[in-house]
Amino acid sequence: MKIALITDGIYPYVLGGMQKHSYYLAKYLAQQGVEVDLFHYNQSSLDIDVLDVFTDDEKKNIHSYVLEFPESIKFPGHYIYRSYKYSEAIYELIRNKTDSYDFIYTKGFSGWKLISEKKKGKIQCCPIGVKFHGYEMFQVAPDFKTKLQHYMLRPFVRKISREADVVFSYGGKITELITALGIKRSRIIEIPSGIESRHVSNRTSPTNNPVKFVFLGRYERRKGIEELNEVLLKMARQRQEICFGFIGPIPEEKKLNLPGITYFGEIRNYNDVKNLLIQHDVLVCPSWSEGFPNVILEAMASGLAVIATDTGAVSRLVDQQNGELIKVRNKQELEAALDHLSESALLEPLKEASLSRIKENFTWEILISRLIKKIEAIVKQDHGS
Repeated sequence: MKIALITDGIYPYVLGGMQKHSYYLAKYLAQQGVEVDLFHYNQSSLDIDVLDVFTDDEKKNIHSYVLEFPESIKFPGHYIYRSYKYSEAIYELIRNKTDSYDFIYTKGFSGWKLISEKKKGKIQCCPIGVKFHGYEMFQVAPDFKTKLQHYMLRPFVRKISREADVVFSYGGKITELITALGIKRSRIIEIPSGIESRHVSNRTSPTNNPVKFVFLGRYERRKGIEELNEVLLKMARQRQEICFGFIGPIPEEKKLNLPGITYFGEIRNYNDVKNLLIQHDVLVCPSWSEGFPNVILEAMASGLAVIATDTGAVSRLVDQQNGELIKVRNKQELEAALDHLSESALLEPLKEASLSRIKENFTWEILISRLIKKIEAIVKQDHGS
């Protein structure tokens, strides 16, 4: 089988959860013998022509097409404009060879022009699927500026999703958002994201006393650090001791000067992050909006229980068996969850459940086989139509 994977970059050449997902798609499809034409760009100082993030065997099945992401002056909607221009550049590269593919997998806006031209009947090609990560532009916005950005993105995302042959979803509330756009359930393919099995711990670490909580990620308003800080300050005023670590680039003005709170700063090396995670017991992810958070996957693979907001497809990962699933923006539920999981005696079965859930359902070795079967079914149906 031959697939075109049209992306807005792959990790580590472009940073982000979507880019990390694209990297794993290319890697594991290639491992399974699928021929992958990879369309992407470079936002780093790394030599993208070498592609040393893949093994020599993987590179035998990966054909790289590197483009420039268009620049423009800043104006309202400039990102949408640049994304469309990027999709135009990709279209010019691929338009004369679409009949060489069995399936085309597009990420975000990168397949915009291609999908539009097929819908208009200007080109004949195989089925095209689109993935918009967590459809965050249809989720709750944490502030007015983000809300405006969401409103600008929505009509374009809706149009592209409706015109694609199939739409990929992580499941959970993301599938609900997609169906609300008028897309039939039969056109939605649910495939979660995952983690490499080599990054999954063999066993959980002994629970700390006192329990150690951790936040992993950069400062971004939608990540819920403002609400988390308010809760931690309130607990401190009530003389409730809590041991909490922050891993990631948190601005100085957002840091709390409280006993028991540690800021580790930005750590890019995966093994260093892993070593810090296993020293903690509970990941806290109080986001306003999410897709299928890598931080939760990584924490569960390290044997941590999880407190997270019920947004995106988070409910596929977190429930009462391995932590607490709370309402978005609900500081009372966040405080109650922190207080409840401060009881170290409760945590061992929750931590074990996190690790087991990852091993049984969310490794890339398992997920890529499911994805290939679903794509093969789409291809077969297209050939029969």
